[in-house]
Amino acid sequence: MKVMELREIQALNTLVFETLGQPEKERRFKFKSLKRWGLDLILGKRGGKETYFVAELGKHHAGDVYEESGVKYEVDEILYEMPRNKELFAHIKMEDGRAYLVGQLREGNDNIEILRLPAASLLLAFFKKHRLHHLIEALKNVGTTTELVKQRGQEGKPYPFEKLPNVPRRFLREAKKIEREAGFGRVALAYFGENKDGDARFRVSWLLPTIALFEIDIAEKADKILAAFK
Repeated sequence: MKVMELREIQALNTLVFETLGQPEKERRFKFKSLKRWGLDLILGKRGGKETYFVAELGKHHAGDVYEESGVKYEVDEILYEMPRNKELFAHIKMEDGRAYLVGQLREGNDNIEILRLPAASLLLAFFKKHRLHHLIEALKNVGTTTELVKQRGQEGKPYPFEKLPNVPRRFLREAKKIEREAGFGRVALAYFGENKDGDARFRVSWLLPTIALFEIDIAEKADKILAAFK
């Protein structure tokens, strides 16, 4: 079979399920999310001005003074709860093709930016910290959405939905639930059957909002269903 013919067959038969809408622009997080991301919230001075900022979990203590990227930081207090009347919001900001996680403390119309870090690095560290190894293995690229890819075995003609065995059917069902919770998603599955040793052959590409993957419950569910797809 020629490559052109194979690609047409695969394009026609790859199963695509989409949760319509736009990827979430921002999400409100609980204070403990910062700890889960490996960050301390600090009250202190940045460049001589009193404000809030973050640092690597456990790296600094009250009274520390340090410099980072030419900016002087003074640590007055490591916070263990959300400052009064403030809420934590985060969103993904794209700059020159790279995604950044931007976190803000918000009170009414007052926003204090406390972090702006490369989303891919922070996301991978978050997955590693919580032993979400299947997400680490599947992660391919990070933007406003994150692409997760799993592939195994030689390609062929994809099975139609009605001929899918239980595992890929269950994966699709659970993926759609996660997408509804995240508010957006796109999963493309090509299942090619088993090889002579009984191992499944497949290719799956899954798009989820990057900001939603910073939510531990969503990340754990995504990791679990990727683990089942062997």
